[in-house]
Amino acid sequence: MKIKSLSVNIIGLISMLSVISFNLSAKEIVTEGSTTVLPIAQIAAEVFMDKNPGVDISVRGGGSGVGITSFIDGNCDIATASRAMKDTEMQKAVGNGKDPKAFVVAMDGIAVILNPSNSVAGLTKKQLKDIYTGKISDWSKVGAGKGKIVVISRDSASGTFEAFNELALDKQKVRRDALMQASNQAIANIVAKTPQAIGYVGLGYITDSVKAIPINGIIADKKTVLSGKYPLSRPLFMYTNGVPTGLVKDFIDFIMSEDGQKLVEEEGFVGLK
Repeated sequence: MKIKSLSVNIIGLISMLSVISFNLSAKEIVTEGSTTVLPIAQIAAEVFMDKNPGVDISVRGGGSGVGITSFIDGNCDIATASRAMKDTEMQKAVGNGKDPKAFVVAMDGIAVILNPSNSVAGLTKKQLKDIYTGKISDWSKVGAGKGKIVVISRDSASGTFEAFNELALDKQKVRRDALMQASNQAIANIVAKTPQAIGYVGLGYITDSVKAIPINGIIADKKTVLSGKYPLSRPLFMYTNGVPTGLVKDFIDFIMSEDGQKLVEEEGFVGLK
């Protein structure tokens, strides 16, 4: 019986050592969440993997809410979010044994975009709110030619939707006929093809195919976002489980470094340095 017990203990010890060895040698990170942060995570992952052969970083979108849920459920190492975690999400995370640690990796301005053919040169925050809540439905009410406004918005899983709802709409409901989209790129694509459309995206999604307009006379750029003068400015986050260690720490440190923040700027967002 003693020999059998010793044999079982040795097998158990070998199994434990194998698991420990696997964890120590693990070279994979999974990030998931915000489509706004997605370009930053993607380019940072590509450069980091080039600098560290053998490392594999999987970058997924889906929206801030999706990423945070995945983080809470233990299905990703880093949740990317274009809004802060809610108190209810924090509570769920703690209840699942997680200790969310937030890192602001960039700043962003939610840019209001129109089709380039639209003659509107800018909107006040009140006009923007009235358009998205249904009080204004025709472009003639804001200085353009007559035509029904086609309102494009993010869906409710989006951190950008929640930030826009708070910063631009004072938490009022978006009009019922708004076309809800699952990503920044989807909004940009629709606005680029629809002369009467209005939408909103992160700064990294502005191209020559759309026209970003000033809000309250202020255009979103590095200076106005960092100063907070642009009324739709917000931070972009990455969440880790506790103070990061190992490969996750190395990746976060890289994003926060001078080289990482240069990548943030190259993607059209506002670096912290």
